[in-house]
Amino acid sequence: MADCVSKVELSISCTDLLDKDVGSKSDPLCVLLQSSGKDSWTELARTERMKNSSSPSFSQRLRVDYHFESVQNLKLGVYDIDNKSSDLGDDDYLGGVELTLGQIVASKTLTRPLQLKKGKPAGKGSITITAEEIKDNRAIQLEFEAKNLDKKDTFGKSDPFLEFFKQGDDGKWQLVHRTEVVKNNLSPTWKKFSVPMQTFCSSDLDRPLKVACSDYDSDGTHDLIGSFTTKVSELQKAGSGSPVTFDCIHPEKQKKKKSYKNSGVVTVKSCKMLTQYSFLNYVMGGCQINFTVGIDFTGSNGDPRSPNSLHYMSPDGLNQYLSALWSVGHVVQDYDTDKLFPAFGFGAKLPPDYQAANHEFALNFNPTNPYCKGIEGIIEAYRMVMPQLRLSGPTNFSPIINHVSSIATQAAQSNNASQYFVLLILTDGEITDLDQTRDAIVRASRLPLSIIIVGVGPADFKAMELLDGDDGVLKSTVGEAVARDIVQFVPYRQFKDAPQASLAKSVLAEVPNQLVSYFKMRGLEPPKPATAAPKS
Repeated sequence: MADCVSKVELSISCTDLLDKDVGSKSDPLCVLLQSSGKDSWTELARTERMKNSSSPSFSQRLRVDYHFESVQNLKLGVYDIDNKSSDLGDDDYLGGVELTLGQIVASKTLTRPLQLKKGKPAGKGSITITAEEIKDNRAIQLEFEAKNLDKKDTFGKSDPFLEFFKQGDDGKWQLVHRTEVVKNNLSPTWKKFSVPMQTFCSSDLDRPLKVACSDYDSDGTHDLIGSFTTKVSELQKAGSGSPVTFDCIHPEKQKKKKSYKNSGVVTVKSCKMLTQYSFLNYVMGGCQINFTVGIDFTGSNGDPRSPNSLHYMSPDGLNQYLSALWSVGHVVQDYDTDKLFPAFGFGAKLPPDYQAANHEFALNFNPTNPYCKGIEGIIEAYRMVMPQLRLSGPTNFSPIINHVSSIATQAAQSNNASQYFVLLILTDGEITDLDQTRDAIVRASRLPLSIIIVGVGPADFKAMELLDGDDGVLKSTVGEAVARDIVQFVPYRQFKDAPQASLAKSVLAEVPNQLVSYFKMRGLEPPKPATAAPKS
């Protein structure tokens, strides 16, 4: 995710733990482990030990870094501690649970039965995990102006800009923001800007800040006009409508001249705290991520019966299409409660008459109910229909993008942040309707939708890279630019020999920011989760 990793804090409580101590209840402690591959687990944190409690609520919270684009397998184990050693090998195991961090944050609070081992319950014991994001989601919004700044240029006035620095823990100044340059003006007003509080002052309202005002020179030798120090708690006084003004001091001039007053004054016109919502704020508030798949069945993939075809099933029942689907779907499915995914094919002729090519058919051949149960359901439908299809052409992307866009349009009319859509298109890249697809993407950029395109096979994918607007801005055929960047393209071959998780990491890394950028553009706050009634 952008800027910094989100941290999630888990609070743990249990009920009805097994009693392992003779004559008294157990003394439980809960340990959090994260999978580090095959059968190995790494301890991340543990709670305190509670004395004589079969239904403990632990006060020590467990912290874990959160990455949307990976499946983070966790294990929580509860132990009865009867000695002083930190090694859990000699303590009684009261049960545990395995789950993913995605499942926890998507539910926010989750209760599971404890198991001594797979399929063997630990009596009536259960564990409840509640997740909370730890992040200062505030930003500071500021507007500055200056009056009577010193003239630094021989011809014309100064070209002033401001730079803001916070003092690091080592005492050094770190640049946190630079304004634009206002040309040829000794009494400039700079544009309003906002910076995350974490960045601006490390969320510390009394951390020293330094503001430097300089005259811009195109050769990079900017001249200092003057500077001053302050802190956020001082800047905030401008929030109540009374501007805060600082003398802009040039240290050399101050030394030389006793009568020196300042090199101009800088005023805070406004200071406001804003809330910047994160991806987790939306997901934990109850926003559902709806996952749809489109699979390319055009002739350029090659005859599925031939081992050279991209749709050819290897003896292990896999091919690049299925591997890519599994890798990405595996991560996204945790964020969709009903686990029912619409799946479509395009570019094939269908039984019984095999007439014209169909550019948007239900993979399960059930147009009124194209939903497959879980990623396994999509793979099953694919294997069922593959022998019945005739690969054809042309390769048209726009029908499936427009189909998902129409569903996203309906969701957008509810005017709340409850639904977001991710369309995964798996293709060999020989796109025919490039213009219509560009238009469809530009329209979709105003909807709660992200499009991930995975290029399968050896093609050169030039057209795909054009759709992923990272280098330039994608425009429609009439020159309208995308409202936000919603397409992410990756060629599967780059990940062919990499661990399965690395493809998902690459394609899903941008989704959290795309989701936040959409709801921010619409001015929609995260849904307020319905609070459960307190247990009597």
